[in-house]
Amino acid sequence: MKKFLLTLLVLVITATYGLCNTNSFDKYGSKTGSYKTNASGTITQYNKRGDKEYTYKKTSSGYTTYDKYGQKKGSFKTSGNTITEYNKYGSKVATYKTNGNVTTNYDKYGQKTGSYKTDSTGRITEYDKYGRKVRSYK
Repeated sequence: MKKFLLTLLVLVITATYGLCNTNSFDKYGSKTGSYKTNASGTITQYNKRGDKEYTYKKTSSGYTTYDKYGQKKGSFKTSGNTITEYNKYGSKVATYKTNGNVTTNYDKYGQKTGSYKTDSTGRITEYDKYGRKVRSYK
């Protein structure tokens, strides 16, 4: 669950900057995957070998997530600067709030779990709750 919710958040931020295709890198700079967006707003996530992993289909209020077999895994709803994540049963899992170029993640209890910072080039850097770099997206 965590892997694709992070992906969707990153792609929502990336879409804000007008980028359609994005690569992800670990903290050492090694490529870990890629994401492609089509004209209808559907996002497909691939692993580093190019195998399809998840699909994010755009809805009127956010995205619905499916695994590579087409099984629903969860959904995201956007409202202003906030994204709320739900599991496949409709229970709230996490919340993401954006303020300027920083997006902070919170678990379902409201505890901070990490953050993302976007620089002027559109690169997004992910940090854990202690401020340590986890990965980047560009």
